[in-house]
Amino acid sequence: MGAMGSGARSKGLVLGLIAGLVATIVIDLVMMGYLLVMGQPAEAGFVVIGDTTAGLFSLLGMDVAGGVLPGVVWHYVIGLALGVIFGAIVTRFDALRLNSMKKGVGLGILYAEVISVPILVLPPLILKWTASAAAGVFGFYVVMHAIWGTLLGLAVSYGLRSAMAARQG
Repeated sequence: MGAMGSGARSKGLVLGLIAGLVATIVIDLVMMGYLLVMGQPAEAGFVVIGDTTAGLFSLLGMDVAGGVLPGVVWHYVIGLALGVIFGAIVTRFDALRLNSMKKGVGLGILYAEVISVPILVLPPLILKWTASAAAGVFGFYVVMHAIWGTLLGLAVSYGLRSAMAARQG
């Protein structure tokens, strides 16, 4: 397991945090623009996230607020946390070392799509959407998370490669 030193691992965590933030901002801007073009309120995506989270906590016997602001907070908490986890994973295991931008993008997309499946099934279940409503947004979710994974993989692989080059040069 992982021949990368603790310095590279720390760098991976920081890069994952920053990349998770940037990627989340980008997909939020794309989502809001898309919703506006489709004639919906720009904040509708955050309402879904906030209301889904409130519904999930309700199932656990906890009363938390839903809506836009909690949706924004949860989206960023999740985006940053998943970015940090990605940075940890790719610096921990040799087979996942990001030795090219192509590998970074590929692993970023794979990670984003796999890790987001459990998250993406929650809104239809908790908010009791019809199957057609769920199917209508699932493709959009997949595309948004592919963009998130692409940006995450690019940023982390670029940052780690730059750090390695600086140490060698």
